[in-house]
Amino acid sequence: MTPTRTETLALTDGTQLRLTVAEPDHVIRGGLVVLHEARGVTDRVRRLAAMLAEDGWLTVVPHLYHRDGTDEFHDHHPDEHVDHQVRRLSGEAILADSDASFVWLTDRDVPADRQGVIGFDIGGTAALVVAASRSIGAAVSVGGRGILEPLSASLPPLVEIAHELACPWLGLYGDDDEIEPGEVDKLREVADGAEVVTDVVRFPGGEHRFDRDPDLAEEARRRACNWFDLHLR
Repeated sequence: MTPTRTETLALTDGTQLRLTVAEPDHVIRGGLVVLHEARGVTDRVRRLAAMLAEDGWLTVVPHLYHRDGTDEFHDHHPDEHVDHQVRRLSGEAILADSDASFVWLTDRDVPADRQGVIGFDIGGTAALVVAASRSIGAAVSVGGRGILEPLSASLPPLVEIAHELACPWLGLYGDDDEIEPGEVDKLREVADGAEVVTDVVRFPGGEHRFDRDPDLAEEARRRACNWFDLHLR
């Protein structure tokens, strides 16, 4: 598997942004910013970055919790610690960290129209926030709460910004106790009003969650890769 490494960038707000990076061995097709799950830059996130690099994408994962000195919450950390960290996320911080990641890709000769963002879990929420504010090549959200009620006090409900999407966006949603089917339908309705192409896919039935169903996770990966193949040219 493609190895990953960690780099550190100095941001204008005086903080140090950590980036986990995975580089293709051969020709680079484009660049992807990966926004991590609620528990941070976990082994699962690193494996995903490596898989995307093996597919030819120069992949960079900003550590969104770096301002609090946190990279990852391990299994022994209680859920309430994770939820507390998630509630500290802000749109301003997400955009600052994503922008720094896009600049990192640009400095490595990846043009903006071949740059995309993909997020999982709360990273899926963050990916839509980025896609509604930045004119990049394409975006994918795999899950993500905060559709009708905001994920944190410093983030808008996604239905309030989905009509502002500025790049092609794909939303992939499995069954999740924290996301009602009606929420996904409402998000689809609002996203349909954006001036860019959008698509929302919901996988109903059973315990279909991306972290529990390997087949569903593979289906999400396939659809995401097809989306980027189509739009990052």
